[in-house]
Amino acid sequence: MRTRRFQGAEVGAVGLGLMGMSWAYSASERDDAASEELIREAVGLGATFLDTAQVYGAGHNEELAGRALKGLRDRVVLATKTGLVVDDARTHAMHRDGSPEHVRRSLEESLRRLGTDSVDLYYLHRVDPEVPLAETWGAMAELVAEGKARHLGLSEVTASQAERAHRIHPVAAVQSELSLWTRDAMGVPGGTAKQGPGLPAADTGEETGDVLGWCAANGAAFVPFSPLGRGFLTGSVTAGGLEEGDFRTGNPRFREEAMRENRRIVEVVRRVAERHGSTPARVAIAWTLAQGDHVIPIPGTKKSRYLHDNAGAADLDLTPADLEELDAVPAAVGDRY
Repeated sequence: MRTRRFQGAEVGAVGLGLMGMSWAYSASERDDAASEELIREAVGLGATFLDTAQVYGAGHNEELAGRALKGLRDRVVLATKTGLVVDDARTHAMHRDGSPEHVRRSLEESLRRLGTDSVDLYYLHRVDPEVPLAETWGAMAELVAEGKARHLGLSEVTASQAERAHRIHPVAAVQSELSLWTRDAMGVPGGTAKQGPGLPAADTGEETGDVLGWCAANGAAFVPFSPLGRGFLTGSVTAGGLEEGDFRTGNPRFREEAMRENRRIVEVVRRVAERHGSTPARVAIAWTLAQGDHVIPIPGTKKSRYLHDNAGAADLDLTPADLEELDAVPAAVGDRY
């Protein structure tokens, strides 16, 4: 797999998001042993930028990652997150906690579950509107000074928030949703930027701004999650195919009428894929990679065939004509959450 640089380290251009192995998607398909094997397979393929979080299964995902990475820890860049607390795992309800006490305590818990002395990247999962960002970020910076985290990142923030944090301690990465149907982080309206499954709104009154451009200008990686539009951009997801408990069933974009309208986006992706003898998944991920050399997407999967398909995006070169056609797809119908 082609590689990219993250703070001096070489990583696969396409990483792996682990969330779906424990949280939010298709509970009937979860298999810890298979997921652990998939993580090891990903490392072998070169997908060495791995993403987990404390809230994914209330710690389960970190424990799974810790088991999978025994003997492989030094081959990966491992990221986890703080700042969210699960209230109800069944409904995916949670609240924000950016208190210094929480970010410190949660990292200690994460390190224990992951079986490591430090993480390579420690994200603030969501900014807590009740706690000044400077307090949260300052506490996280102390953890870097103590050697428990090597770098710090932010998730789903505005460009202004990233700038304010960066003045206190370098922002090494910003993780936000970015795909052919979600471009908020590029400063393009079309979704709800400050919410998530089970999360209360935290409207700062700020425009999201060009977060992607801010990262490029400030030496930070931009890490797109859901580059496949939660599977929709592959063309394989139907409203009737989502099982009960899958959080997509509550997403406005996955309502039957919205999905019918949003098929127009998938049609363009398929057309480009056919020209290359490739797949819609590879085209969708390759589009995110084409947004800058600092972009490292983290598609998630629980299946080996999808892992290989996603990884293949690193070697797909879209032409200027392809990119022009993809850039012109219609805006998605329905908010993200």
